[in-house]
Amino acid sequence: MFESKPAADHNSEQVTRRIFLSTAIGAACGVGLLAIRRPHQALADDVTPHAAGPVLVVLFSDDGKRLNKATLAKVVKSASDWQKQLPPNVYDIARLADTEMAYSGALWNQHKRGLYRCICCDTALFSSDTKFESGTGWPSFWAPIAKENVAEQSDNTLGMERTAVSCKLCDAHLGHVFTDGPHPTGLRYCMNSASLRFVPHS
Repeated sequence: MFESKPAADHNSEQVTRRIFLSTAIGAACGVGLLAIRRPHQALADDVTPHAAGPVLVVLFSDDGKRLNKATLAKVVKSASDWQKQLPPNVYDIARLADTEMAYSGALWNQHKRGLYRCICCDTALFSSDTKFESGTGWPSFWAPIAKENVAEQSDNTLGMERTAVSCKLCDAHLGHVFTDGPHPTGLRYCMNSASLRFVPHS
């Protein structure tokens, strides 16, 4: 005859199995939730540092005065180093190309005169002279302070064809540029406040 386990042992094994499966599923859900709420933690090790190499940028004083062009080594850091430098939400936007919610940033309604620098490397990017009210809830400009200081590349994420804008010196994600802006360029550089540091003119 085939041997069978006592009923008590069989029930105990089923309970143990249920506990194990419940714990495993709970742990998997927890990891998934953390990945959604904190993408910088889940993706940091997957981010490949951008290639190093000299780039040409235009330097500006804090009062917006154009100084000179300079060839500088690109700022390249590991994901963990960027995480140490930047707050979590800023890291997600500037380094992982996330987008802040409309009307949530600190600079969309900024009307003071000043300079907008990269939050990651301090490169001058935009001036209040080209800022305008776009009605979108993001700080918008009709031109960068110097074309040399930004890079543009095709972005096909989210099922749309857009043009992403990044800092030329450190590759920080800034936002996107669209062709529905005002004169004289007809462009709308729609930027994330989190990617910018505002320096008021003295």
